[in-house]
Amino acid sequence: MNESILVLNLNFEPLGVCSLKRAMCMIVVGKVRVLKNGRGYVRTPSRALPRPSVIRLAHLIRRPRPRVRLAKKEIFRRDDYCCQYCGRRASRLTVDHVVPRRLGGQYQWDNVVSACPACNLKKGGKNLGATSMRLLRPPREPAPTALYRFGQYLQQNEDWRPFLEGW
Repeated sequence: MNESILVLNLNFEPLGVCSLKRAMCMIVVGKVRVLKNGRGYVRTPSRALPRPSVIRLAHLIRRPRPRVRLAKKEIFRRDDYCCQYCGRRASRLTVDHVVPRRLGGQYQWDNVVSACPACNLKKGGKNLGATSMRLLRPPREPAPTALYRFGQYLQQNEDWRPFLEGW
């Protein structure tokens, strides 16, 4: 009962992921409709209910556009788990402030990058102009596309891909 179910808004916008137990409750009370059932059925004494993979809400939910939360894990993910100064993939990465905090740099998407410990130590608390180091690409906030937000589930749920690619 801990399978992941993709939840779509009435306009087919991906909203989130829920458990099979939560999805079954929403199906029984009529809040959702099953769009994709590739997992069989859950049988009760009186009826058989589909075990969905993708469900769609019966009513439109209005909500603000999602944003990617600024966190260490998301910085590494944005930078493809490689150092933004030397380009090496490292098993241990650190977060480096392009403009150091002691010089007024903020903890914002456009001021933090992934760095290997050697490059972070080499740069130290200096600005990029004071060093011979260059960034491979300028840091920016990642676009919160559906594939970015729910891509980690695609390995187990390949049938979600058509619903995620348009958003």
